[in-house]
Amino acid sequence: MIEENVKKILQELPPGVELMAAAKARTPEEIMRAAQAGVEIVGENYVQEALAAFNVVGHRVKWHFIGHLQRNKVKKAVEIFDMIETVDSPELSKEIDKRCSQRKRIMPVLIEINSGREKQKFGIFPEDAEDFIKEISGLKNIKIEGFMTMGPMFGDPEDARPYFVETKKLFDRIKTLNLPGLEMKYLSMGMTNSYQVAIEEGANIVRIGTKIFGPRG
Repeated sequence: MIEENVKKILQELPPGVELMAAAKARTPEEIMRAAQAGVEIVGENYVQEALAAFNVVGHRVKWHFIGHLQRNKVKKAVEIFDMIETVDSPELSKEIDKRCSQRKRIMPVLIEINSGREKQKFGIFPEDAEDFIKEISGLKNIKIEGFMTMGPMFGDPEDARPYFVETKKLFDRIKTLNLPGLEMKYLSMGMTNSYQVAIEEGANIVRIGTKIFGPRG
């Protein structure tokens, strides 16, 4: 089932759009099956879950962190992850920079944009993104490579479109800034319900869980 699902999604994705398997609450064995079927990026929400999966799957895939990263988990996170998609505060940015400096590595990051301006959710409001990026762009051990947005959750994926449109416009504007450590390459938007709309609006990473693994138990 997982293998068939992965192959079907990969066949329908346009060139240049990367599939990420959103693996929250999935077993290392399920993740391995997805990897063997052709998934090249796995997104994890929790460092502990990622560690367990990493011990089984290893470097067969790239690991992206897509949950809210607490500063006390950064030291462990920079050991496993190839990218952190949820950078949303100067404090977190500086902690990642510090821990990567100790490991002599540079961490690619995406800025999490709270495109719905939902106070209960994490992420930078669109209007604050430019100042935030200017504040952290000088950090030597992180490299800003784009944006990630969740957008509000809707039953109808069309309702998510305006949030994807706004994030893409912001992405294009920030791309024109000539800042150190800034290379806007990735726009991570859209999940199982909304990824097709997200692709139409410029996403080049889509985070799909249910459509790969089936409903969570």
